[in-house]
Amino acid sequence: MTNIVEYLQNNTYPGRGILIGKSPAGNKAFFAYFIMGRSENSRNRIFVADGEGIRTKAFDPSKLTDPSLIIYAPVRVLGNKTIVTNGDQTDTIYEGMDKQLTFEQALRSREFEPDKPNYTPRISGILHVDNGAFNYAISILKTAEGNSESCRRFTFAYENPIGGEGHFISTYLSDGDPLPSFSGEPISVAIPEDLSTFGDEIWESLNPDNKVSLFVREINLTDGTYTSKIYNKNK
Repeated sequence: MTNIVEYLQNNTYPGRGILIGKSPAGNKAFFAYFIMGRSENSRNRIFVADGEGIRTKAFDPSKLTDPSLIIYAPVRVLGNKTIVTNGDQTDTIYEGMDKQLTFEQALRSREFEPDKPNYTPRISGILHVDNGAFNYAISILKTAEGNSESCRRFTFAYENPIGGEGHFISTYLSDGDPLPSFSGEPISVAIPEDLSTFGDEIWESLNPDNKVSLFVREINLTDGTYTSKIYNKNK
């Protein structure tokens, strides 16, 4: 397994990232979502609680120039399913699954973001907790090696995941111009036993100039109760 701390410390700009896994004891699900930014508009954000999930919000509303790709609900809860994404496809998945569509079917109406020349991938995760059982899936919608006329759709499903292991995906492989999209399968990483360690390690590993916000949550697999923590650079 890759050491997520070292991986993030050596990557100045993975963009936005999702990490999902199971605690070493096997009794809790963990997930994290972070955002980073290079422009003033992207950096001018915070995470705030919104019902059972969160949403992004402009830290200084007077500096907000284009809300289209930066203001959205990254996390929403639908019954025993938790949805986490890097854009407004959170709502697409929520509404689709509420109408009995699968995770993949709900995303069929979406593709990568229209932010030429980066064409940022849409990354999404779904966690399903049901009376002690836990499984999750991670999706990425991206161009065909930068060709915006073609959308490539990948879903990676993890049934009965191994305790102490998680999987990480980000929008970009690294910094660049244009930004190179994530490639390959989600990265296998170790999951610690407690939420504070999980969140603190990720937050401290992110590039201090580019990191913006982080959200982490642990879900008790027995009863579905959860504990969350928000990290915001802007205070």
